[in-house]
Formats: sequence, structure tokens, C-alpha cells
Amino acid sequence: MATGLIEQGGSRRGALMLQLDIRHPDWKRFVDIKKQPGRVENANISFRITDDFMQAVKEDREWEFWFPDTSTPGYDEIWRGDFDDWEARGLPKVVYDRRPAREVWREIIEAAWESAEPGVVFSTRHEKDSNSWYFNRLICTNPCAEQPLPAWGVCTLGHVNLARMVNAEGTDVDWEKLGRSVRTLVRFLDDVVDATPYFMEENRQNQLRERRVGAGTMGLGELLIRLGLRYGSPEAVEFTERLYRFIALEAYRESIDLAKEKGPFPAFDAESFLQSGFMRRMPEEIRDAVRQHGIRNVTLLTQAPTGTVGTMVDTSTGIEPFYALKFTRRSRLGEDVQYVRVAQEWMEAHPGEELPGYFVGAMDLTPEEHVRMQAAVQRWTDSSISKTANAPADYTAEQVSDLYMLAYDLGCKGVTVYRDRSRQEQVLATQEAPARAQGRAGETREEAAPGRPAAEPRLRPEARPEVLTGRTTRIRTPLGNLYVTVNELNGRPFEVFTQIGKAGSDVTALTEALARLISLALRSGVDPDAVAEQLIGIGGSQSVGFGPHRIRSVPDALGRLLAGTWPDGHAPGEEGEADDAPAATLEPAATDGPAAAPAPRRPRSPKDIDLCPVCGAIAVHQDGCVKCLECGFSSC
Repeated sequence: MATGLIEQGGSRRGALMLQLDIRHPDWKRFVDIKKQPGRVENANISFRITDDFMQAVKEDREWEFWFPDTSTPGYDEIWRGDFDDWEARGLPKVVYDRRPAREVWREIIEAAWESAEPGVVFSTRHEKDSNSWYFNRLICTNPCAEQPLPAWGVCTLGHVNLARMVNAEGTDVDWEKLGRSVRTLVRFLDDVVDATPYFMEENRQNQLRERRVGAGTMGLGELLIRLGLRYGSPEAVEFTERLYRFIALEAYRESIDLAKEKGPFPAFDAESFLQSGFMRRMPEEIRDAVRQHGIRNVTLLTQAPTGTVGTMVDTSTGIEPFYALKFTRRSRLGEDVQYVRVAQEWMEAHPGEELPGYFVGAMDLTPEEHVRMQAAVQRWTDSSISKTANAPADYTAEQVSDLYMLAYDLGCKGVTVYRDRSRQEQVLATQEAPARAQGRAGETREEAAPGRPAAEPRLRPEARPEVLTGRTTRIRTPLGNLYVTVNELNGRPFEVFTQIGKAGSDVTALTEALARLISLALRSGVDPDAVAEQLIGIGGSQSVGFGPHRIRSVPDALGRLLAGTWPDGHAPGEEGEADDAPAATLEPAATDGPAAAPAPRRPRSPKDIDLCPVCGAIAVHQDGCVKCLECGFSSC
């Protein structure tokens, strides 16, 4: 919720990554939490998957879900959420559940198939490959998962535009130009580490200790097209590995040169650094130079999504292919059919001809081709990669499972599979929708009419039966006694009716509107807890009750009723209060003159209270008129 309040440029929301260790007893709740639209928005979620778990899946072994024994002496000081550290210390743990690993894996896959989440992060591989393994454990990633980070970790990212690296003849990469660009980027990012105004002292201390940067790329998809290579083909995979090996070596050479000039990062230890999985893959030339001169930055390479930046400079984003050569882009301004620039240029130069076969978009590739390209880049990236394996709408859950296994076996550090139209909102969509849209795994919904795109899935309210049962609760609110009837269907809240104040008043109208919208959400299958979360805590100018019985507003009362948070069977604001108890005592406004004893004013009955149509404050019925004691409005 806090992340949802953060906004950039008037529209772009903040981002958050939430990750759970696969050993955690709450794994099932984590799997299911985003199956319901509207839950845990403004956040991506991923499981931290260990090598032990993947081996248990392959061997069809049982898996334990455990948590540290909280009665262990020193628990509060020792436990920091690190399951590996707790086990390494040999400390006691409590096993809460045991399940076949394949059953757990299947649950994760089904959720990813249904809603593209949770993602999977191979946490053991993160740690084995990490150059900071010996002094700073990686505990999570940034929101798009390309940057594994330690506690208080920071990464400074920048990108080389590969689309600008084609030689003059258009036959190969301008390797000299690319090398200069990579070296310039590394030097620039290292300077940014010092120039950054860190808001948190812990961030500053950590970053100056390790000087973590992430030199990445964008425009790979366009580069391959300009070189006549089909993204995902064996030739493209081979070329991509050679390309990113070159980038990695140039980046490390520049960081070694920086260490000669300015010294290595403070936590550098040559022998420990060279034991990381990534450094073991480096050629001896680089390893010897690191041993002799040190290195300026603990990590150097990150492949970020570059969605905004790539779009701004009109090229393919990150290491992705173009989503489509012709596509519909949805934004706040509506829909717009576009061609990517490189395709438009080719069509203008070859009028009437069809695009060659190496012009492909994300949906023209198999998911396996996506993963093989990711793996080729990952071999030469010391951090990680933001990459989506796009799959067609009829891709099955079993195929998703096989794809995750392929990513693991090829050395990827994580994988995200997005099945087309598996979410209600989709920023990019091809003009030609797939003929079938998936329902549950293995099922299909009605095909679209020939020549027409399949309709976007929409929530539809369930039809109301003739007879429902429920209960009516009286809740005391700042605007008077609120009577709420909640009817149930099959044991779950299905609809809400409310009554407050006089018929025809603004309070009655607004409360009825709120009840209708709540009912619409409930009848559409939205979790009542999700509705309650949006209402609880909304406050007005006054409240009634104290402690657990305090009610801040009518929406707050409705939210708490749905959540069932009142104790001892009493409705909020109800305990020990008579029907005719005053809802509020209105005090006189302060004046600029000498203090004087306020004239006595009788408490208003709930029936006398309404909302001011000018300022929205509480208004009262007095002398036949509706009057606002805040702004002075009078209906007479």
C-alpha cells in the first residue's frame, strides 16, 4: 500500500519485490495471494528456490517446511530471515509441514500459469556466482529481479544501446566502438557511486564498501535484425554469447584500470573474490589482472528491462526481442497501432516485399528460444537478467514446468513466464489475438469470431438467487447508527445493504452507493478481505468509540464489518451504547477575540446530521435548514 502511494511523472507507480524462501511454512499462502485480482498490487513476488529443492523435485523426494525455534537463546539477534545461515549454525528449528517436492512445484507452476506470478529466483545459484559471497550475502532482488542485492544494497545501472553498434557496412558489430562505449559506461557508473546523494546512511556505507554497478544493454533485438540473425535461432544464441563475453571482458578490464587509478573496492580480497562462480568462468588474463591490481567494483554487469529508456530512444528493450513488429500500444491516451522503426525502414526500402524471416517478435518465438537466449547472456553477466519468456495463450501448465526446468539446467538465475492474456490488463498486445483464450489449465474458452480478436477477459457479477440469508448489524458511526445487512451465498458474503439517516439525504445516497459497489465486488468473486483492506482506516472529521471499538467513518465501519474484526461478537462502536446516544458533540469554532465561555450547545442527534455540499464537513439540520458549522453554508 505504501508503494502504491509513490508516483513518478504523475502516472508511474513505485515498484516492489517480495520474495519468500521455499522452506518457509507460509509457502501456500504466498503461492495463492495474487491469484485474486487486487491483492498485493504494486509488487512482484518470487520464490527463492534452492538447489536442494530443485534436486528434491527431480528425485521426487519429500520437502520440509520449517522455521527457527523462536525459543532459541539469542533468537532476536541471530535470526535475520536467512534460512541458510540458521542451518549452518546448527540451531534448532521447528518443522511445520512435509510435502512431496513435486506437489509443491506443481502448485507454484499452476499459479505462474494462471497469473504470471510467483516468479522463481534460484537463490543458491545467485550466491554461488556472487562476487560478494565472502562478505555480503544476497537476500533479495530489485523489483524486476535483474539485480540480486545484499541488505541495504544499492546498484547503479546504465545501458549501452547495441542498435547503434553496427558497423558502416551493416555486416557486423563495430567492436572497437562497442568496447569504448562499455568502458566509458563503467567509468561513468563508478563516478555516479560517489556523486549519489544517499537518503539512508546504511545505503551509503554499503555502496561505498562494495561499489556495485550494473552496466547493461538495450537494443539486442534490433541489432540481431540489422545483422540478419533471427532472435532465438542457434546462430543468434552463439552470436549472443560471443557478444556478451566481449562486453564482460571490456567491463572488467576497465574496472581493473580504475582500481589501478583509485584503488579497489574496500571489501576486496583477491583470493576470495576469485573463488566466485562467475570469476571461475573468466579467462586467466582477467583473473591474473584482478589478482595483481584488484578491481574497483564488486559486480559490473546487469541486464535491466529498460522499458522506458528503450522506448524513449526507439529500440528494443533490454535483451528482449521486439514484442511485435506491428502492435497495439495501450496507454492513458488510448490505443495506437505502430510498426517498429527497423521494420518500417526495411518496408520503405523494399516496397511491396514481405519482411525476411529474421524479422520476429516475442510472440513469434517459442518459449524455449527465449530461455536459451537468456542463458547465453547469463553466462557472461555477473548479476542477473530481467527477461520474460513469452508463451501463447494455449501453453499448458506442464509446458511451463518443463520451461522452468530448462532455465535451471541451462544456468539461468531466475525465470518469468508470461502466458499471453493470462492477466486482465496487458500493456502490449499484438493486433492478432490468439484464437483461443485459456480457462483453467487444460481447458479453453469460446473461440473468437473469424477475423476478430478475442475479447479481453472481464469480471462479471454472479446472478443473484431468489432467496438469500444473512444478518443485520447495527454499528454506531460518526454520522449516526448504520444498519448493515450482509447476505451470504455458500457461506461467503455475497451482497450488502445499508440504511443510515433520513431517506433522500446525502449521507444515505453515498452510503447506498458504497454498498452497491461492495456488493458488485463480492458478486464478482473479489475476496471480502481485499474489499475490507481498502475501507478500513478511512477517516472523516470525527470518530466514535475507543480502542478496538473506534469507528472513524462509515467506510471504516463497513470495512471492519466485512473483516469481522470486532471482538466478543459486538459490532464496531456498539458495545455499551444506547440507540439514542449522541453520535458526536460539536464544539464551537475558535475566535480571534478574547477567550469567552462557549454558549452551551446540545449534542446533535444522528438524525440531525448530514454532509455539507460545499466543504464536505458535517452539517446539521437546524431551524428547518441544513447548516454547515465549518464553512457557513446554509440551504435556506
